[in-house]
Amino acid sequence: MTEKKTVKTSAKAAEEKKAVKKVAAKVETKEVAKPATKASATKTVKTVTKPAAKAATKPATKAVAKPATKAVAKSETKESAKPAVKKAPAKKAVAPKVVKKTVQDYIDVINWKKWEAHNMDWLYIEINAGDLLTELEAGVSNITTASKAILECMLEGDEFIFEPKTKTKASEKLTVRYYCDNLSETRQKYQG
Repeated sequence: MTEKKTVKTSAKAAEEKKAVKKVAAKVETKEVAKPATKASATKTVKTVTKPAAKAATKPATKAVAKPATKAVAKSETKESAKPAVKKAPAKKAVAPKVVKKTVQDYIDVINWKKWEAHNMDWLYIEINAGDLLTELEAGVSNITTASKAILECMLEGDEFIFEPKTKTKASEKLTVRYYCDNLSETRQKYQG
């Protein structure tokens, strides 16, 4: 059976040709992700041209293989082989100077803890010098300052739970029980 060309079939043929040209134009503008060898480049070109011709008969929504040419592969290798930029020698990192807390900083924290315990109606709190130091300055050797602050915050009636035998009483084991039921200013400081 022979088909007669009508206006409708010639219009369809023209649309098919336009679709083929669009697909071919898209295929040519895409870049190749990996450099290809001569054998694979010719194979992919062959596979590209066959689906492009078939694309006119099938819907244009199917993906078409990317072409790989020798020129594209060479240009990619040239771009990736850029000259290395010289870097300045790395400077040694200077450790930031640690600023240790003062006795007043520790006193403020201890008094805050005492007032917090008082507001919660606790009878007493126990503070250990090592725990206080770790809480405020982990990894810093500042135990004498923490111990001085603990001793300075003691009022009459407060007790040592663990009292070091040294004269300065500076130790991580120094533990004091502060009674928080009466924090009035009329209480005298501990005379030790």
